Amino acid sequence: MKSSKPELLIPAGSLEVLKVAVNYGADAVYIGGEMFSLRAKAKNFTRENMEQGIEYAHKHGVKVYVTANITAHNRDLENAREYFEELKVIKPDAIIISDPGVFSIAKEVCPEIDLHVSTQANNVNYLTFRFWKTMGAVRVVTARELSMEEIGQIRANIPDDLEIETFIHGAMCISYSGRCLLSNYFTGRDANLGACTHPCRWKYSIVEETRPGEYMPIEENERGTYIFNSKDLCMIEHIPDIVKAGINSLKIEGRMKTALYVAVVTRTYRQAIDDYFKDPALYEKNVPYYMSEISKCTYRKFTTGFFYGPTTEESQVYDNNTYIKEYTYLGLIEGKREAGYYKLEQRNKFSVGEVIEVMKPSGENIEAVVKSIQDEEGNEMESCPHPKQVIFVDLGLELEAFDILRKKQAD
Repeated sequence: MKSSKPELLIPAGSLEVLKVAVNYGADAVYIGGEMFSLRAKAKNFTRENMEQGIEYAHKHGVKVYVTANITAHNRDLENAREYFEELKVIKPDAIIISDPGVFSIAKEVCPEIDLHVSTQANNVNYLTFRFWKTMGAVRVVTARELSMEEIGQIRANIPDDLEIETFIHGAMCISYSGRCLLSNYFTGRDANLGACTHPCRWKYSIVEETRPGEYMPIEENERGTYIFNSKDLCMIEHIPDIVKAGINSLKIEGRMKTALYVAVVTRTYRQAIDDYFKDPALYEKNVPYYMSEISKCTYRKFTTGFFYGPTTEESQVYDNNTYIKEYTYLGLIEGKREAGYYKLEQRNKFSVGEVIEVMKPSGENIEAVVKSIQDEEGNEMESCPHPKQVIFVDLGLELEAFDILRKKQAD
């Protein structure tokens, strides 16, 4: 029996990014509301934005899942009930939950909405998957610590109608399935309530017990070492193994990422999945292209995580805590004014005469020279130095809404 095509599930931290994900090939998008989301520093969605996002996605045949995956304290429970009453009206396609108490409230308040169990619940064996099905879950997200073989074993030992969702791309948390205490310990900001400060990316030294105050760097280079700094997960070279393991939904991490990141990752995985199901030989031929494209957004080198066995020292980045950034995000085309000028809210500086690149949802990348930039009053500008300034650009090309402008970083 031929495996069915898995869902491509994309993160969105704002209404704009949700629309980008939809236009660049997502099958489903997951978002966080203003409460109970594990990305408190993301913009997240107001009720109005959530309603607009769900309406937009559904109009384009795309599903929307809402995260409510905090580890809830007593004080959170009554608010959870109120929140789910709101979601009952808004009608997302599913709610992603990790806490059993919160799960029971959602099941009671909005039984008509599908419930998914978050990776935060540490789902590592098939009996756990079966348990959540008896509780009413239609999907369970695997812990990130599972190998491909273990996921295949889970698939073979659970009902066919219980879906498996797995992270296949993005940042890797240093703690087990993301349940970290470092941020809470160092700063009082609880990662399990959505306020992580990412202390795993900080630089560390060691102190010997009898010599307090004498800091000894764990030398990797002259700047010290970043011993908890994981590489980013990337499985685009392994789509055949993912499909054979029986994974139903391929999840991308990154609800705090830019529209450029979401567009690049969505478009590239969309093409890889579609190519594989069209012709596995076509997919294999295009793997170098996928890797080239996926590197055009920010990342911290790549790893396959736990999919092919325990991680090693090769899974960490020891010499810095910065991203590799090959392209700079300039802005998202919103529409046309007249005479070849197109509107965008610029995100980074660019100038008249520069060569930039237009990234299209269709898969094309087109180089163009910036012929003219105008402000909202029609005044000519040599450059656009102010972030989020609304401008109009002429590139000598026909552009469309949701085309993305980007600029290659200087070598």
